[in-house]
Amino acid sequence: MAYYLVPPDAKPPSIAPSLGRVKRGVGTSEAAVNGAPNGTTFQAPYPYNTDAEPNNPTVIPQDTLGKFHFAFLIRHPRSSIPSYYRCCQPPLDKVTGWYTFQPNEAGYDELRRLFDYLRSIGQVAPASSQASTGAAATGNVSRGVEVCVLDADDLLDHPAEVVEAFCKSVGIEYTPDMLDWSTEADQQQAREAFSKWNGWHDDALNSQDLKPRQHKKVKSVEDENMEWVEKYGEDAAKVIRETVDKNVEDYEYLKGFAMKF
Repeated sequence: MAYYLVPPDAKPPSIAPSLGRVKRGVGTSEAAVNGAPNGTTFQAPYPYNTDAEPNNPTVIPQDTLGKFHFAFLIRHPRSSIPSYYRCCQPPLDKVTGWYTFQPNEAGYDELRRLFDYLRSIGQVAPASSQASTGAAATGNVSRGVEVCVLDADDLLDHPAEVVEAFCKSVGIEYTPDMLDWSTEADQQQAREAFSKWNGWHDDALNSQDLKPRQHKKVKSVEDENMEWVEKYGEDAAKVIRETVDKNVEDYEYLKGFAMKF
């Protein structure tokens, strides 16, 4: 979801007007936000100017970001990009409402910039990651919130361990029944929660629990390309491959901070 918090294509950010503090009365064209502006100010299409915060890549003020406990779930682009592409193609596109695949919506670049910014202001620190760099190395002061980066492959291979580690990291009591949603009440709750995103989470909605996968498929680049050509055609396979390759570096960077299992 970082894609929706950070302007795409590395465009300069400014604080969203609805999140800035506007001076009421005469002169409401001025907006006050926390932090000194970094010189970037935008007027159109907003009804009044919006300023950016120093080094903040998002449209959300730092004091608002500070109210949240961030956790990051990452997935290798070789899995996420084809999945996203499939949701934009017939017949699924009529369900999702997404008819065009846009490579810049992959979101890895935006997620990495958000992650690095939170580290730079000490909102997350590598307490449990295996990465050699972090707040301590850069002189930042941690607020006591550890890095919580989880990889989807680890979740599929070690669901109980990963969910328990997540709960511990964010301060939630873990119970084994979190891995089971087979009751009608749980199924109904899931349907309601994901109703806005029809078609995107069908596999999860059609499941009842989360168990370790028995067979982990390891495909070569050639096998992946062949599979995508068979499913979507040569032109589409080329776009998928280019999008995957473009985002691998950002994924691997974040993977360096992921919890180990």
